[in-house]
Amino acid sequence: MSGARPWLLAAFLLSGFAALIYQLVWQRSLFAIYGIDSASVTVVVTAFMAGLGVGSLLGGAWSRRFPALPLFAAFELGIGAYGLASLPLFAWAGSFTLGLPRLGTGLVTFALVLVPTTLMGATLPLLVAHAARRSGSVGRSVGTLYFANTLGASAACFLAASAILRLFGMAGSVLLAAALNVLLGVGVLALARREEAAA
Repeated sequence: MSGARPWLLAAFLLSGFAALIYQLVWQRSLFAIYGIDSASVTVVVTAFMAGLGVGSLLGGAWSRRFPALPLFAAFELGIGAYGLASLPLFAWAGSFTLGLPRLGTGLVTFALVLVPTTLMGATLPLLVAHAARRSGSVGRSVGTLYFANTLGASAACFLAASAILRLFGMAGSVLLAAALNVLLGVGVLALARREEAAA
């Protein structure tokens, strides 16, 4: 057994789905503000990867100090809150950095993306810690949860490109992703409490 119950796998699948919607929308939004060239693409992609990496390190450390599922739920709610504010925040940042040197706009862009992606990166080690405590197998827990998250991200790439962005636009797509985060945060917290009561 992976140690991850079906609802936990479904939660991480939806988490990956929402994360990829954000990535696609935020990239388009930031490119619309700062333009598309090799420098802006590098900054945005680097910020995403750095945030996920930093979040993974922090999530691993926090999973040893705090209950994993409530923290996962809190991070999902935090990602959703940031998602709701993200497009107006990006637009404000674009006007604030108007006329700044490329280094200044790059640092602002990096900071805008680093905060939510750090929360996203922390979610995997938190769920792995929870699942590994149940099964005693870290490797199997990582593999199963990473598969679910990647499957959700892949589905989001396909659906966002073919339907979601076209039907809902960037604002509506972000609202959908934020709704998924809130649903996950509330749902995982409720199910975690139910598991504790049944234990």
